[in-house]
Amino acid sequence: MDSPIRSEAQQRADEIGIFQVELARLEAEGVLRLDPAQQQAVREHHATLLAGFAGRFDIDRDLQAKQLSLGMRVASFLGALALAASVFFLFYQFWGHFDETAQVAILLAAALGSMGLTVWIQTRDASGYFTKLAALVAFACFVLNLSMLGQIFNITPTDRALIPWAALAFLLAYACDLRLLLAAGICCVIAFVSARVGSWSGMYWLHAGERPENFFPVAALLFAFPILVAHRHLTGFASIYRIFGLLCLLVPMLVLGHWGYGSYLAGYEGFETRTIEGGYELAGFVASALAIWLGARRQWPDTVNTGITFFVIFLYTKFFDWWWELMPKYLFFLVLGLAAILILMVLKRLRRVGQSAGEGAR
Repeated sequence: MDSPIRSEAQQRADEIGIFQVELARLEAEGVLRLDPAQQQAVREHHATLLAGFAGRFDIDRDLQAKQLSLGMRVASFLGALALAASVFFLFYQFWGHFDETAQVAILLAAALGSMGLTVWIQTRDASGYFTKLAALVAFACFVLNLSMLGQIFNITPTDRALIPWAALAFLLAYACDLRLLLAAGICCVIAFVSARVGSWSGMYWLHAGERPENFFPVAALLFAFPILVAHRHLTGFASIYRIFGLLCLLVPMLVLGHWGYGSYLAGYEGFETRTIEGGYELAGFVASALAIWLGARRQWPDTVNTGITFFVIFLYTKFFDWWWELMPKYLFFLVLGLAAILILMVLKRLRRVGQSAGEGAR
């Protein structure tokens, strides 16, 4: 490993810990025993690796360190939210006391200063927690900057403001390896693309959510992006793209499966509301099943789990439509329980097939 990043260093440290536990178990069971020289060489090599990783990346070397790191991530997230809220309310508290020139200067100084602070902290923060905090504050300052500049100069609100917001979120996410800001950037892209699709159909951009089908184009874009662009050195980025892509596909299908009036097809002759709802219910089953199949085939656990979740939601809502009013409640919930058992059996079968295929490939 010539030049590992933090995620690779943490993975290597975890593998070392697993190896040490398994080696001790093999020695206790009499399967394998290294001579003293080999044991010393292995210990020294691992100690050197771990010390180097800890010095460069502030990795978690044991279970206790991992538990503390989880608390630090939560604290950094809550701290970033609190600081962003503090900046927001500070501006509004004293905003009326400044003239227009001072307001513009303060906004620009806040945005540029927070960006510079983020860059400075990143060069000195091996753990990344303080970098995450500063990056979230920088993003909040930038969003506040554009919003308040629009108010100062009486600029009509537009969906184009989402483009620079998304650009900064992606810049900070990729530069600092921050999944939360990646999600923020993706949300901005989702809002912009759906608003743009809605405006092309003659709808005001703020009302784009009234037509769930506006989210289908961005669903394809998000799901395909990590396939076209590799994210090998950015932990979890590809999964976030796929999950948001599936959400933009399956949530609108779920909504339209019970609210056919929200579809563009409702305005055309021959498409009754019930027909539209039935079509989207079927499409939801097919799309979630395809997500499960594709995720299992490509070894994408996030895609499999999202597909399973929505397949179960579609199935249970259909059961409710069919039988809630017709069946006694004990029988209805018995059917739900039996359906859950059937789903478990099918998933178990799929897992066995996947394991057999993996063993065959080896």
